[in-house]
Amino acid sequence: MKADIHPEYFANAIATCACGATYVVGSTKENIEVEICSACHPFYTGQEKVLDSTGRVDRFKKRAASAKKA
Repeated sequence: MKADIHPEYFANAIATCACGATYVVGSTKENIEVEICSACHPFYTGQEKVLDSTGRVDRFKKRAASAKKA
């Protein structure tokens, strides 16, 4: 490895999720803030959580329901 070209590595970096969960990970950044993690992600929790402010999901569900009827 070449000297003085690699970033500093933090073995005990703290990753904080928006839900409040914290994890100790290895990273080149000392503090990491994420929006979603395995504690709140729908794939891991089994709960559907749709964040939709423009109504796209509702419009899609209506079109899918009408397509099933036809």
